[in-house]
Amino acid sequence: MQQLSFKNRIASNYIITTALLIFVVFFVIYTIVKLSVFSHINYDIRSESQKHLSEIEIKGNGFHLTHVEEWKEREHNTIDVNPVFVQFVDGIGKSVEKSPNLKNRALKFNSGISKNELFDTKLANKTIRQIQVPIYKNTKIIGYVIVAMSLEDATMVLNNLCEVLIIAFPLILIALFLIARFIAGRSIKPISSIIETSNVITKDNLKSRIPLPINRDELYILSKTINHLLDRIETAIEREKQFTSDASHELRTPLTVIKGTLEVLIRKPRNHEEYKEKINFCVTEVNRLNHLVDQLLLLARFENQNQSLKIEKVHLNALILDTLSRYSNTIQSKNILISTEFSKEYYVNSDSYLLSIIINNLVVNALKYSNEKATLTIIITDIDNILECHIIDSGIGIPSEDLLKIFNQFYRSKSNEHPEIKGTGLGLSIVRRLCTLLNIEIAISSEEYVGTKVILSFH
Repeated sequence: MQQLSFKNRIASNYIITTALLIFVVFFVIYTIVKLSVFSHINYDIRSESQKHLSEIEIKGNGFHLTHVEEWKEREHNTIDVNPVFVQFVDGIGKSVEKSPNLKNRALKFNSGISKNELFDTKLANKTIRQIQVPIYKNTKIIGYVIVAMSLEDATMVLNNLCEVLIIAFPLILIALFLIARFIAGRSIKPISSIIETSNVITKDNLKSRIPLPINRDELYILSKTINHLLDRIETAIEREKQFTSDASHELRTPLTVIKGTLEVLIRKPRNHEEYKEKINFCVTEVNRLNHLVDQLLLLARFENQNQSLKIEKVHLNALILDTLSRYSNTIQSKNILISTEFSKEYYVNSDSYLLSIIINNLVVNALKYSNEKATLTIIITDIDNILECHIIDSGIGIPSEDLLKIFNQFYRSKSNEHPEIKGTGLGLSIVRRLCTLLNIEIAISSEEYVGTKVILSFH
């Protein structure tokens, strides 16, 4: 079974709701008209019956019309558009007098009907509404005045109204369906733009965007949201391409160095010291390559926030001291002065393993970019329930124009000026990613040739 289009579904749902509403409105209109028509007929019948009661005179055990000839000439001499039929009967229902428009016909007295009650009956196979009003002498009924009116005209009016409503009902629905379909088509035009734009978007073409509707409605919000999504996808793919390109370059460099060294080594026989020197050099490059792969895997591992965190109470003082002891050889070889300012034992709720990576990378950077006899100060403070860890070095510093780039993958400030300082440019990228996962705020300030200050804020 073929599914209706979205435009037709909107129009159909609108028509179903409208059809129910129109049906109720038409039913109410018909009911009101019917009640109004019969209410007027009932009122006219009762008025006629009261008027004719005033035109009779009671004499003895009977009654008679006053001015009979005048009455016959004045009223009911012809069959009007909606004629009124009048007939007087005695106490047992025998006709005494009747209006001329009845001719040879007579209204039937129904003894089973309550006094003054309106009811429908037949006169010459035509429907009439009739009332039987008793004529009293004291408390005794001596006769009845019977008044009736034809219901043919009222029935014809109601039937015509019903036919008009029945014919108008589907015609109105068809017209409304076409109008609703047209309006729905214009209303969902942005959806067509979304479909067209989606069809032309590929991994090689992410520049197309959905035109925003003029009206700032839900479709405007939808289009704008999709455009933002496309912006994020484009940025992510560009970042992935750049990452792949940079990673390939960084991996190729040590491999090229190792390959070149080995090729030189096998060109001719070497003495033991030369072999040892070249092999140690290759081992160093392999270690660098291995470290780079570890960094890339670590970065990829936490890229999509799929890592399940193990939150626990972490002793921050001990974590920092353990990190410093791990690099004691580097500290001693460069004669770096370490200063720790811990006024008390500090604890944070975090992932111990990931937090150790953050502290490790920051300490490694501080030591790597510090000259001999430099200082490294680590301070922990607790102000207004916000615990902060300050890592301050007196190294070469970072130029102000590079501060916004240091978190970019593979970016290394002053790498050309200091080729002796080895690195991958991934350390701070990993730090920022892990800080985001652990809800740690990181801020870096630096002054060239003075030093760098890193502040970790634990909320």
